Amino acid sequence: MQPISQVEGSFTDVDGRYVIVVGRFNHHVVDSLVEGAVDSLVRHGVNAEHIDIVHVPGAWELPLAVKRALKVVKPDAVIALGAVIRGGTPHFEYVAGGCNAAMSNLQLEFDTPVANGVLTVNSIEQAIERAGTKAGNKGADAAMAAMEMVSLLRQFGGEA
Repeated sequence: MQPISQVEGSFTDVDGRYVIVVGRFNHHVVDSLVEGAVDSLVRHGVNAEHIDIVHVPGAWELPLAVKRALKVVKPDAVIALGAVIRGGTPHFEYVAGGCNAAMSNLQLEFDTPVANGVLTVNSIEQAIERAGTKAGNKGADAAMAAMEMVSLLRQFGGEA
């Protein structure tokens, strides 16, 4: 029996163009996510001049800006960052669900990684934990996922 070949991404050969699209709403949390993402990219060899940061009002607006970046900039990957914190109305579900579904669809439509670093949490305390305290920095995690996918897709070569 032939062994099954394995392909996986690494964190080498990840330099390229990255666009970070950031929802400003809850900026006191999101700013830390951006810092974590940029730090992670640069530490792994991405030239800081190849990182574009685009600001939008909030998570609901992220998919449109991500789509435009994919069309116009044609980056190697996009990293979407934001924070949706549950409140007393169903607004949370609509914003979080719509944003997540759209991000998934965009990466398939454009055959380009879209790393989802949008926090969907029940409290401000949970958001702060995920923006660089107890639970790590989810912005850095999203950047790592983006780089790993860039590396993985490069191994396949060619156009999809």
